[in-house]
Amino acid sequence: MHTPSQPPSEQHAYPAHWEADVVLRDGGTARIRPITIEDADRLVSFYEQVSDESKYYRFFAPYPRLSAKDVHRFTHHDYVDRVGLAATVGGEFIATVRYDRINAHGMPASAPADEAEVAFLVQDAHQGRGVASALLEHIGAVARERGIRRFAAEVLPANTKMIKVFTDAGYTQQRSFEDGVVRLEFDLEPTDRSLAVQRAREQRAEARSVQRLLRPGSVAVIGAGRAPGGVGRSVLNNLLDAGFTGRLYAVNKAFPQEQTELDGVPAHRSVRDIAEPVDLAVVAVPAAHVPDAVAECGEHGVQGLVVVSAGYAESGAEGRERQRELVRQARSYGMRLIGPNAFGVINTAPDTLLNASLAPEVPRRGRIGLFTQSGAIGIALLSRLHRRGGGVTGVTGASTFVSAGNRSDVSGNDMLQYWYDDPDTDVVLMYLESIGNPRKFTRLARRTAAAKPLVVVQGARHSGVAPLGHAVQGTRLPHATVSALLRQAGVIRVDTITELVDAGLLLAGQPLPTGPRVAILGNSESLGLLTYDACLSEGLRPLRPRDLTTAATAEDFRGALGAALADDHCDAVVVTAIPALGEDGEDDVALAGALREAVAAGPAKPVLVVHVELGGLAAALSAARSTKPGRYDGSGTAVVGGAHPFRPAERLPTTGAAETPPTTVPPAELPRIPAYPAAERAVRALAEAVKYGQWRREAAEPGKVHEYEDIDESGVAEMIDGLLARGDGDPRGMSLTAEEAQELLGRYGIHVRVALPAPGPDEAVQAAGRLGYPVALKTTAPHLRHRPDLGGVRLDLADEEQLRRAYAELTEALGKPEELRPVVQAMAPRGVDTVVRAVIDPAAGAVLSFGLAGAASELLGDTAHRLIPVTDRDAQSVVRSIRTAPVLFGWRGAAPVDTAALEELLQRVSRLVDDHPEVAAVSLEPVVVATHGLSVLGASVRLAPPPARSDLGPRTLPAY
Repeated sequence: MHTPSQPPSEQHAYPAHWEADVVLRDGGTARIRPITIEDADRLVSFYEQVSDESKYYRFFAPYPRLSAKDVHRFTHHDYVDRVGLAATVGGEFIATVRYDRINAHGMPASAPADEAEVAFLVQDAHQGRGVASALLEHIGAVARERGIRRFAAEVLPANTKMIKVFTDAGYTQQRSFEDGVVRLEFDLEPTDRSLAVQRAREQRAEARSVQRLLRPGSVAVIGAGRAPGGVGRSVLNNLLDAGFTGRLYAVNKAFPQEQTELDGVPAHRSVRDIAEPVDLAVVAVPAAHVPDAVAECGEHGVQGLVVVSAGYAESGAEGRERQRELVRQARSYGMRLIGPNAFGVINTAPDTLLNASLAPEVPRRGRIGLFTQSGAIGIALLSRLHRRGGGVTGVTGASTFVSAGNRSDVSGNDMLQYWYDDPDTDVVLMYLESIGNPRKFTRLARRTAAAKPLVVVQGARHSGVAPLGHAVQGTRLPHATVSALLRQAGVIRVDTITELVDAGLLLAGQPLPTGPRVAILGNSESLGLLTYDACLSEGLRPLRPRDLTTAATAEDFRGALGAALADDHCDAVVVTAIPALGEDGEDDVALAGALREAVAAGPAKPVLVVHVELGGLAAALSAARSTKPGRYDGSGTAVVGGAHPFRPAERLPTTGAAETPPTTVPPAELPRIPAYPAAERAVRALAEAVKYGQWRREAAEPGKVHEYEDIDESGVAEMIDGLLARGDGDPRGMSLTAEEAQELLGRYGIHVRVALPAPGPDEAVQAAGRLGYPVALKTTAPHLRHRPDLGGVRLDLADEEQLRRAYAELTEALGKPEELRPVVQAMAPRGVDTVVRAVIDPAAGAVLSFGLAGAASELLGDTAHRLIPVTDRDAQSVVRSIRTAPVLFGWRGAAPVDTAALEELLQRVSRLVDDHPEVAAVSLEPVVVATHGLSVLGASVRLAPPPARSDLGPRTLPAY
């Protein structure tokens, strides 16, 4: 953190929260921070490196150097009316932006003036990297924080680059031309277009930063030992064995001066000694020596780091601080970082063939992207994909693999940005032990899932504690809630690594099912029945199994599968197969060929095979066929001459150029079919595909967030400001009284039935007289609230006599009135008791929850959740997604309740919390939903200062 001193005349506190790391258009990083009086020399040095043309565009006249007065003006700010920000790399300025508050006449002013002039200057060497666009986002956020709502900028017509920065930002703007100058004025209030522009730039920049790590033209392994073995030497050998197509360098300060190569790779004592550019450095030295290695890389212009060294946050407080400093150091040089404590990265693309990891072999080339936060899980994933030879190119193979270790910088969010439009990846599989920015992850997951399947396993989901190496904000939400929110975003949530691979096999090579109807056919009646039962257990709709008997031939299977695929009442097919006694491999090949030919000839529907000890059937289902001789290696590629496609027989030449790849035969055009060793596993994967297909269809037609004319948004904002101003400043917030909660909710069309206090029987009678009979008498003591089973509620009291009798019984059975806090409330129409809640979680954001009141939600956890804001479709689905939903729709002959009124209530609560982030929690209990309308009988509201919304602010990397 930059911590400058300030002279007496500049008493405004240094705004450290404006400091941020950003990813630029080319994938590099820069630091944005306020300019201080200590930056005078940096400013002068920066200005000297700016071309005369850029200076002319900035000052509208030749301006070769800054005067002392200029330097003072541009480095002395009050951080309110005059603000300057700088983008830095390596501690030096590469760009600046400043604003000066002005009045209606364009003269310097203070608040309440809400307009400011803004001006940029970007060093020529860094123009075109998106620096000005990033600075505009940040200076705009600063201005809004200081009460400025509008920017004005004067630009020369020839300065087309800067005009484009303003016009492309997406803000509402006006343009005029006078005295040879273009004047641009634009509101700083974010618009849908400005937010879309910001997020599109974020995606391109972060994807590019990952691409620089996964597609390097040159790699240096720092810490490659002279003796065989060791982490660095292993990584170097793995790069060689994979056939990396770029330049390789071995770096170790212990190399003798005369040593020039290691395993045929150029050897150097320092990265500084390498004459050519280095794109990626793999750091495998003890943690104490990593800072020196990072400094050398930064000074040499290395673009990215993979740090496999351990001894960081996973080792305790000292290691955690070491990890923070590592991230700061890497970012200061504009580098992204994978790790520390990383297992490494793999890219199987033929033009890269990168294995910068500890995996001795790369996976078969395919179309699955893999991300893990654990090296051990990474090994398990790669091993399972390797063993599952029943896949195809793009089914069992991987496009890219990243095991991020402590994921101090590059995270799962960055990988989603990369894989979203990566043409080599069709399916994404992720093992996550923590989610650093759940709001952003959910947003990115929803966008990714709309284009390609995203399957996630969450580790440490029941402990509630992130691994020591992961510096993340905790969540108060239970795992079931987090899981439901991920599913809402289109994430396919599974529980084990086996299920992760099973789902990936299906989704990578088969079309999505259009419904839950499943045809089952095979040569075993028992296996067919097991599959049928498994389908029912997973919520699918299986058709009656078709038994082909054990005498079935390959042609019988072909005909049966073709008929099933042609059936309009079938959405997917599960084929079960057991071997006949004495069967040999040729029969396996014949059966596989028959199934694949039937799939190729039929409509596009997913087909899965459940095989029992069938030897070569799994491989045959995916085998490539060719007219050329060659052996099948299980990857969908026939290889001539016996060489492994990712392990060349000879090492690369010392120049780093790749040797000629082995001759290959194009894979067969016939589709390949995923095979599973158990019916339950196949059906579970199919069930996930069915749910995902349904989500994709619904996501194609998103719902709407309704606007209600009777909502008093400004009135509630004013009321909240007043209530918080009266509070004691507790960051945890304040709970509203019943009267305050009723007023606030009422302004959003949420009407709570009045409950009058009844400290004695006479007061109860007076309250009933005001409300009108029949009434309800109930206790509000915390230990009795919402517990009618304990006898604290008396309903349908028709007159004074019944009310007094109920009051006496209540106090005699449960305690004194001052302990019970009884209230009287008018009776509501009979219906189903439900609960509606909304809460702002520090990690996940605003969440809406719904369930039936009582044991269903409290004891059995039958509660549905949705992220706020909730659309009309979200409201419909949340009502119908609880297990006890049939109670609302006429269960066992009861009249259906007014679910339309319930859905409207859910949307109004969502609007309240979304419009006013100070509303930290809302609880409506019970909400009695009748056949016509509903009644909110109890409500509580808690206010708190609004939390930081990093997902809505300017682009920034997580702070360290």
